[in-house]
Amino acid sequence: MDPTWDPPLQDAYKTLLDKAQNNEENWEFMVLEECELPVIDLSRLEESDGVVREECKSEIAKASQEWGFFQIVNHGISSDIFNRLRCEQEKMFKQRFDKKTKEEFLNLSPGSYRWGTPTATCIGQLSWSEAFHIPLADILGSTGSNTSLSSAIEQYATIVSGLAQTLADILAEKMGHESTFFKENCLPNTCFLRLNRYPPCPTTFGIHGLVPHTDSDFLTILYQDHVGGLQLVKDGKWIAVKPNPGTLIVNIGDLFQAWSNGVYKSVKHRVMTNPKVERKFSFREYRQQVQDDVQKFGTKIGLPRFQYEGTM
Repeated sequence: MDPTWDPPLQDAYKTLLDKAQNNEENWEFMVLEECELPVIDLSRLEESDGVVREECKSEIAKASQEWGFFQIVNHGISSDIFNRLRCEQEKMFKQRFDKKTKEEFLNLSPGSYRWGTPTATCIGQLSWSEAFHIPLADILGSTGSNTSLSSAIEQYATIVSGLAQTLADILAEKMGHESTFFKENCLPNTCFLRLNRYPPCPTTFGIHGLVPHTDSDFLTILYQDHVGGLQLVKDGKWIAVKPNPGTLIVNIGDLFQAWSNGVYKSVKHRVMTNPKVERKFSFREYRQQVQDDVQKFGTKIGLPRFQYEGTM
């Protein structure tokens, strides 16, 4: 972990980690299989053939009933937008930790930056992560000097919020309802963009990046990197979701399950940390990083510098 920008997770939760390593706690992390979520091509919604459009809508409703999760392709977000968003996200997280915790950081709403789980009393309640939880109203109304950051995030958030509205309309229609409820109630001040980062975890046993939970909102739309780590409960057992580059993952939240009287399923899910996922690098990169570290810290850090830090 980098001492300047990483949150002090290891120090803050040392007692919980020690107890877990000493086998004083026992919790279930077993995953029996890896699966691919249902994949739905949203371009079919633009087809002139009404039968094709209805088939697509029916697949969305079916996946929401049987899985509570599905993937979408041809969603309208280009690889360029994803790349710019990742770059801006990396810039945000690689600010000094003491800077990120200040309320005036990037003019975000107070409490937007979060890390760990302050209320955790056992390792099973701990999320080994940091996150920015940003109200959509802040993004769409952002101005000022952070033009690159605001532009990348605003473009992504605008498209994703439109996608969420389209999917909510379809799910309401398939229940036999008009979609005006979502247009009137899912306003920018009720929507959020969450940027998650999962720092490398120093332990060899399973630690949650995000603890098992269901989402409390109507819909969540997630972009998962190639490292993976997302797991969900299907037929009473935990399964790992196979990463699928270029797709977005959609999952039903508690409010949608309640609104649909249980027709659409809000499913428990979690994210597991990965302590040693290496990214490719050249010898030249490695040598230069060692030289920089020796000059800055008086010693080399070596390979841990090149561990991949998963984000979602």
